[in-house]
Amino acid sequence: MANNAGFGKVIVAFDGSKDSVKAVRLAGSIAAKYRSSVILVHVYPSPALGFSAASGMPVPDFQDLEDAAKVGGQAVLSKGLRLAADSGLKARGELIEAPSVVEAIVKFAAAEKADLIVVGTRGMTGFKQLILGSVSSGLVSHASCPVLVAR
Repeated sequence: MANNAGFGKVIVAFDGSKDSVKAVRLAGSIAAKYRSSVILVHVYPSPALGFSAASGMPVPDFQDLEDAAKVGGQAVLSKGLRLAADSGLKARGELIEAPSVVEAIVKFAAAEKADLIVVGTRGMTGFKQLILGSVSSGLVSHASCPVLVAR
C-alpha cells in the first residue's frame, strides 16, 4: 500500500492508444519521484468468448484465432514496454486474457497490492464523444486503490 514515501507499486493500463502512451509517461514521472515499481498491463479478449455451445452446433477450433489474439496482445504490450524503456522507465509487463478489461485490471491490481493505477482517458474503442472512456470510468468506480486518469 501507499506509505508516507508515496506510491510503491504502480499499474499502468496500456492498450496502445495515444492516451495510454500518456499514462506510461505519467507513470514514469511518478516512478522517478517515488521510486515506484511499474507494471504495464495489457488485457486482450479471447476470440472464442462470443461463441455459445448452447446452439447445438459443433464447437469449432478457435486455437488459431486465440494464438493470433495473444500474439497481437503481446505486440501491444511490447510497444508499451519499449516506450517505457525509451523514457528511462524500468517496467515489468503482464499480458492478461479476459472478457472484461476493467475486471481483469481491478483483480490484478488487488492481487499485486498496487498503490495506484494509471490509465488513459480514452482507449482504442473509438468512442471519442465520451468524456471518460468505459475502461477508465470502470477503474475509477471499481478499483480498491487510487486511479489516476491521464489526459
